[in-house]
Amino acid sequence: LSSALEALPPPRPQILYLCSEPPVPGAEVLLGAISAASPEPLPQRPRSAPGGGDIALHIYTSGTTGLPKAAVITERKLLAAASLARLCGVRPQDVVYTPLPLYHAAGLMVGLGGCIEIGATCVLRSKFSASHFWDDCRRYNVTVIQYVGELLRYLCQSPQRPNDRDHRVRLALGNGLRGDVWKRFLDRFGPISIREFYGATEGNGGFINYTGKIGAVGRANMFIKYFAPFELIKYNVDKEEPVRDERGLCIPVGPGETGLLVTKITKEAPFYGYAGDPMETEQKILRNVLVHGDAFFNSGDLLMMDHEKFLYFQDRVGDTFRWKGENVATTEVEAALAMVDFIQQVNVYGVSVPGCEGRCGMAAMCLKPGHSFDGQKLYSFVEDVLPGYAAPQFLRVQNALEITATFKQRKSHLVTEGFDPHVIRDPLFFRHKQAKAYVPLTPELHARILDTALAL
Repeated sequence: LSSALEALPPPRPQILYLCSEPPVPGAEVLLGAISAASPEPLPQRPRSAPGGGDIALHIYTSGTTGLPKAAVITERKLLAAASLARLCGVRPQDVVYTPLPLYHAAGLMVGLGGCIEIGATCVLRSKFSASHFWDDCRRYNVTVIQYVGELLRYLCQSPQRPNDRDHRVRLALGNGLRGDVWKRFLDRFGPISIREFYGATEGNGGFINYTGKIGAVGRANMFIKYFAPFELIKYNVDKEEPVRDERGLCIPVGPGETGLLVTKITKEAPFYGYAGDPMETEQKILRNVLVHGDAFFNSGDLLMMDHEKFLYFQDRVGDTFRWKGENVATTEVEAALAMVDFIQQVNVYGVSVPGCEGRCGMAAMCLKPGHSFDGQKLYSFVEDVLPGYAAPQFLRVQNALEITATFKQRKSHLVTEGFDPHVIRDPLFFRHKQAKAYVPLTPELHARILDTALAL
């Protein structure tokens, strides 16, 4: 933070810390001012009257294109997200356990914000722990838990205990829960109502699975169609663009077909975009979708709707994949790996790993002439500059990287081939935590990873 402040031209932003001593030069501290402040409510006169369109905060999201961007969260959107907890069935007498980071929209706006909006009690944990999760729930009489899909998978993978069902949790709300984990979770921990929802931080719509249909992220109904009209449209994954008809309009898919989710931008469902970045904002808008002149928010997600109008998440398109409950921007990882002295070009993408939620990071690279691959050096570099969830678990060394006709790096066939040494003839490497190095991915090691999700 201090190095970033030095690089910014004046006027520099105000930095506030909830502490007694400033951890970086130029920051202000709040504890003294808070202690000296009167406990009496503020009088009415100095208060402002914020409107629904006023900016409440910015939340950084990787979206589906480029580097992370500051999504504009208005007062209206903040209140809408906070009301999600009430819509899912949280009551004032509930105790809500949130082990999610508060720099995410889910933890901050839905978890903490939902408790404030309802008047429920919120229990925060600084870092998720599978071994302490249920002990915490028992200690604080928790009745509602918040999750991302990976969180519940970790709970299901933890050693079984005789008191697994000894808790008061009646409701779980979150997103990204896979159908097989859903079933295992209920079988092991008891009849807990699951409220799976879908939404993007910067998005203008979303869904709630209010019936508990296993595997679904929500259900379409007339209220959603009225307040936030959406469509699932045909999408060409190889070309990374929607399929259009002879009129230049997009083509809706039918029941049971996978399509790109787009939500109409209207007065009731506005898209506020990204702070100070009109070009990135425009990239998320898809125009001329159903009629010429309309505008839709491009979610970057592929969904499928069945004949009962239940919606199921299928995949993510573009330059982002989801791993360990986090969105990973491939361009950010590529920029980091490009600084390694023996790497000439790199292409980062996500691959499926059996038994794991989301997609795991993998990088195809070609080496600089006269340089050789150094697995220990690369491991140390990645450990220093990237968070664990963004570190590529698999590497593929190629003589040259393929590009498309529009000079974009080709990813689709790399994703399809994955990390199978029986299929791929290029040298493969695995990020081995015990060895603290990227080690050759042998058929034997590949089998161990498939059997146990080794060290992922």
